[in-house]
Amino acid sequence: MRRQKRDKHQRAFTRGYHIGMHGKSKDLCPYHESEARQAWLTGWRNGREDNWDGYVGTAGVSKSPLS
Repeated sequence: MRRQKRDKHQRAFTRGYHIGMHGKSKDLCPYHESEARQAWLTGWRNGREDNWDGYVGTAGVSKSPLS
């Protein structure tokens, strides 16, 4: 039985979230396709917000990137 791939936009969101959580620039976005780029940037913004709210280190362990 084949494994089903995760949604491309979900992966882009998660990757952007992790970049944002580490305080890195949004210029690191690797996507040029508008939909995937938008998902990545949304994840990046959510990650930056969580970083600013203090969800770093052990405080951020329970924080889900998709919430």
